[in-house]
Amino acid sequence: MDGHVVITGATGVIGSELAHQLIAEGEKVAVFSRSPASASSKTPGAAAYAAWNYNSTDGEWTEYIDGARVVVHLAGKPLLEGRWTEQHKVESYNSRVVGTKNIVKAIQNAENKPEVFICASAIGYYGAFENCSDTDELDEKAAAGGDFLAKICIDWEKASAEVPEGVRLVQLRTGIVLSTKGGMLQQMLLPFNLFLGGPVGSGNQCISWVHIDDEVAIIRKAMEDSSYKGPVNLVAPHPVSMKDFSGELGAILSRPSLVPVPKFALQVLMGEGAEYATKGQKVIPAFLNDHGYRFTHPSLREALGDLVEHNK
Repeated sequence: MDGHVVITGATGVIGSELAHQLIAEGEKVAVFSRSPASASSKTPGAAAYAAWNYNSTDGEWTEYIDGARVVVHLAGKPLLEGRWTEQHKVESYNSRVVGTKNIVKAIQNAENKPEVFICASAIGYYGAFENCSDTDELDEKAAAGGDFLAKICIDWEKASAEVPEGVRLVQLRTGIVLSTKGGMLQQMLLPFNLFLGGPVGSGNQCISWVHIDDEVAIIRKAMEDSSYKGPVNLVAPHPVSMKDFSGELGAILSRPSLVPVPKFALQVLMGEGAEYATKGQKVIPAFLNDHGYRFTHPSLREALGDLVEHNK
């Protein structure tokens, strides 16, 4: 099988939507998953399903790197789902950094190397900040942060940068992807629908968000457009405070936004992870703006309305 697209993380919110679109259009897709059987039921119609182990450089998955046209590497242990332990932190780091090193090694060893390697990263690269109002706008040239999530992103991008010369590299510094099927928005919908919704933490932190439709459209653009290279801030143009985000969601749902989730409650549930759930980044999509990308959903209220109405 040659000329195919490899997707890791194809059972997640982003990867599954990307895979579904490509498969529907007749693209040959090879899905890498820890459980190929589960992946085949969640993401049907792929040309191949290969067992993926981020700790291993062996296995059948390496065969699908050879001859691939594009490798889209989105796999990584969910960061903010569950309590942070040292084991959770190690697995969160290794699933991204070690996994990327092994994907890159397979690309290096491939006889027919892919044209493009699209590797996930995150806006956590810039560090985490408490207040939206006194935070500078961060473009792709902004300095890296110094906390744990920044270290993951820095080392993640260093690992992806070892891709061989001649393979175009795109590093997706993704913000908070909005979807009713997973992530922050899905978690907020239930309390809002029960009239118990409100901002998380102080409400002053910045939310740099992007609609799932734009997330996938930009990945697809990066697959085909040779001008897409290096770090790309994958966020919508207008970051907002958590307080404003909650207010907009309440307006869309015709529900109040009056019951904040205090930081101490998150600390009980998440431990150290609460520090990151109550902070954010004011990130702007400078690369995308410079390259003329037109967002389908640039407005938060319209984006939330579309997601809720169509259950995306």
